[in-house]
Amino acid sequence: MSTAPEAPPGPAGVDLSAPGQKFMSCWSCRLTSGGGLVLSGAYVFNAARRVMRQGGTTSIGTVAQITFAVGLAAWGLVLITNPVGKAQRKT
Repeated sequence: MSTAPEAPPGPAGVDLSAPGQKFMSCWSCRLTSGGGLVLSGAYVFNAARRVMRQGGTTSIGTVAQITFAVGLAAWGLVLITNPVGKAQRKT
């Protein structure tokens, strides 16, 4: 019986057999996805601010929108910086 061939090791000897590993090693993929999330957060934040700028009352929905926008932007920054991949370097 034959077995499936192993995936070649990626840069710096990192095994790229898992799909998540391949995504995290691609700088342009992380930058595109993270940038999209940051811009989405900016769009949602701007929509909430527009209501407040026009003199609307600040409701719980507006607060939820701003909180969601900050969460989207933070998720995008984490995706771009990839702190988990930096912590798993071999010594």
